[in-house]
Amino acid sequence: MTIDPGAWRRQALLTPQQMGECDRLAIAGGVPGDALMEKAGLAVADAVSRRYAPRPLIVLCGPGNNGGDGFVAARILAARGWPVRLALLGDIERLHGDAAAAARQWRRPVEALAPQALDGAALAIDALFGAGLARPLDGVARAVVEELARRRLPVIGVDVPSGVDGGSGAVRGAAPQAALTVTFFRKKPGHLLLPGRRHCGETVLAQIGIPETVLDAVAPDTAANDPALWRHRLPRPQLESHKYARGHVLVAGGAAMTGAARLAARSAARIGAGLVTLAAPEAVFPVYAAALTGVIVLPVAGLEGFAALLTDPRRNAALIGPGAGVGEETRARTLAILAAGKSAVLDADALTSFAEDRQRLFAAIASPVVMTPHDGEFAHLFDSAGSKLDRARRAARASRAVILLKGADTVIAAPDGRAAINANAPPDLATGGSGDVLAGMIAGLLAQHMAPFAAACAAAWLHGAAAARIGPGLVAEDLIEALPAALREVLGDAGADALPS
Repeated sequence: MTIDPGAWRRQALLTPQQMGECDRLAIAGGVPGDALMEKAGLAVADAVSRRYAPRPLIVLCGPGNNGGDGFVAARILAARGWPVRLALLGDIERLHGDAAAAARQWRRPVEALAPQALDGAALAIDALFGAGLARPLDGVARAVVEELARRRLPVIGVDVPSGVDGGSGAVRGAAPQAALTVTFFRKKPGHLLLPGRRHCGETVLAQIGIPETVLDAVAPDTAANDPALWRHRLPRPQLESHKYARGHVLVAGGAAMTGAARLAARSAARIGAGLVTLAAPEAVFPVYAAALTGVIVLPVAGLEGFAALLTDPRRNAALIGPGAGVGEETRARTLAILAAGKSAVLDADALTSFAEDRQRLFAAIASPVVMTPHDGEFAHLFDSAGSKLDRARRAARASRAVILLKGADTVIAAPDGRAAINANAPPDLATGGSGDVLAGMIAGLLAQHMAPFAAACAAAWLHGAAAARIGPGLVAEDLIEALPAALREVLGDAGADALPS
């Protein structure tokens, strides 16, 4: 198993529909629904109490179970001495089930939901709608949400801020900017995908008594990217290791933007590939040779010369795209890599070069391949409709490659339907060359025989961790130098007895 199954369950992200099924299974298995609601409301009250001193609080409740959680939180905070008011969307008589039972325990006035209900409040709990909202906010609910923003009132979201789609992270009409969001059992994709993540603020995950066994039936296919998923597969040099045992990456260099391939080659070496060869066009061979140490630079004449390098079986991974140039030469080199059966990373120009011939590219993929497009490059090859998660999944199925769709909410999707969302990338990564470093990191891990989905997940997380260590002022070259510290953070003392090869 390339991904730890226990860690996958712990890091699972559940769609609103999957979460609803978990609730149903828990109740069918003997967990009372009102007990789940009581613990959910308590988790909200505890999160509020930990972060704020008592102050005038308005709890905004909707007509479903999310509103029931709000009634419980209001009751508990009032009992703790908070000055609490509660406003309800709709009539209290129309509540049903556990929400109605929770409302009956609220012994204070219930106001009608309206923008003026915010008067005098210094803090708001948003328990209007949960993650499964199926339509855009409208009417009085939207007016209240917009008034929250206008007044800049601190907001605590229950499950997700109202208006955020828990499955996609999309904002349906409007959503408050929460300082804190409290969710239950497992997070949802919308807590990590943009723009939802931006609206959630800090997200707190609370366990409310749903048994882990419900995940057996739900079988979640999405997870938050975390070292626990792939740490056990991260390559570690052993006492008997030597450079040939650690894999050999071939990087295709371009004739114009030479810096991109140089960054990729250096990062492949830094993440542990035993050898890296950069295939340089003859005209610019001196540029590459003078700039790189620790990387083999070979002059290459045309496609024939490049294909000859691929015949060496020790060169077991290849990277093409960074600075390669868009056109027939890059298409031909890409197809040669795939025909040779190498593990491959296809980035940037290698993807755009197939914009008019995508099926030719997809048909050639038979070995482990990772594609690393940003949104613009993605649109040249794939359908861009739907959420980022859905788009990446469809692309992986269509191409039979692992797709790493870049961004602050990078999605890594495998052809078998698994997907991970990476959320540790700081905004400082928005700089030229950072994607070239990421592509080289993935190629270096593939060369060390890491499976493509795990390699893409590991590289994305380490890329973000390295960037976070640098912070403001980051340039792409810094990432390569920060990578050893990020690796140590993940590996800890594991492999401390191993010697470098």
